[in-house]
Amino acid sequence: SDTFFKELKLPHPDRFLGVGSGSHAEQTARVMVAFERECLRQPPNLVIVVGDVNSTMACAITAKKLGIPVAHVEAGLRSRDWTMPEEINRVVTDAVSDLLFTPSRDANDNLLKEGVSGERIHFVGNVMIDCLLNLLPVAEQRDPLRRFCVEPGRYATLTLHRPSNVDDPEVLEGILGVLAEVSHNLPIVWPIHPRTRKNLDKFGLLRHIDRWVGLKLSQPIGYLDMVALNRRARLIITDSGGLQEEATILRVPCVTLRDNTERPVTVEVGCNQVVGNRPEGVRSAISAILGRAGHEISTPELWDGRTAERITDTLLSLHAEGPHVRLPTISSGLSAANIGA
Repeated sequence: SDTFFKELKLPHPDRFLGVGSGSHAEQTARVMVAFERECLRQPPNLVIVVGDVNSTMACAITAKKLGIPVAHVEAGLRSRDWTMPEEINRVVTDAVSDLLFTPSRDANDNLLKEGVSGERIHFVGNVMIDCLLNLLPVAEQRDPLRRFCVEPGRYATLTLHRPSNVDDPEVLEGILGVLAEVSHNLPIVWPIHPRTRKNLDKFGLLRHIDRWVGLKLSQPIGYLDMVALNRRARLIITDSGGLQEEATILRVPCVTLRDNTERPVTVEVGCNQVVGNRPEGVRSAISAILGRAGHEISTPELWDGRTAERITDTLLSLHAEGPHVRLPTISSGLSAANIGA
């Protein structure tokens, strides 16, 4: 996570829990124990959790059991795929949160259907887009294309890490077969996730794809370089939720190798195609995109870079009569998305 703190110019956390990696149960338990200790040491007025990672759920549950109000940023997203750990984290976090800050109208609808009171829901936009728009000028000054020997608009970027895509050798090999075909005409820049690299090696696939001329493999790269690559790409191929959102703002067509998405607004505005991981579906979607000269992609409502301001204004208005208290920032050390105030 040090890379994210540095590149995003985040202030150093006042408390660092240092939880590190482990199984879902291990991470969640360690965060809860460490975070409870901090909450008891200096009780906060409010705990803000962001996103859908393990520490999001862990901190929300811990705070709620201590009687501390919880606000969830990026609330209401639903894939309805219970094989995804993120879906469990999202649903549990929303269930215990007092304030729910949503990134899109469909998120509001999801919460209302689940019985959440409308007065607790605040449609504010997408805080990840605040980050993207703020750092886009910095990213555009970087030139990772030279490192991969690719030209603007004449390559694709790829990220792949979900168990449904990389844990089954037959599925992974089928995806790789399509990528091999595409890479003959369109180079593919692929920063490989550690989990994916481990499985590629385990299944005996890494030594084969490493020789493909059109496939540009690398270790994971920083946020700014990834934004710079995606900004100039002809196509983004991914199973990541965040990249679906970034592709929409960057106006780069996106093919999502999943059967569902918790971000349907990216499909509605014309950017994203959710195609699953079967070779024929992936091949057809990529071919269709590459066969079109242009793409009409619009910007989702309130994805304007001012989401954090709207969240702040809402919190200040709700607590206008209360004392002004500085809340120390606490990081679990899992990722940049896990920073809680």
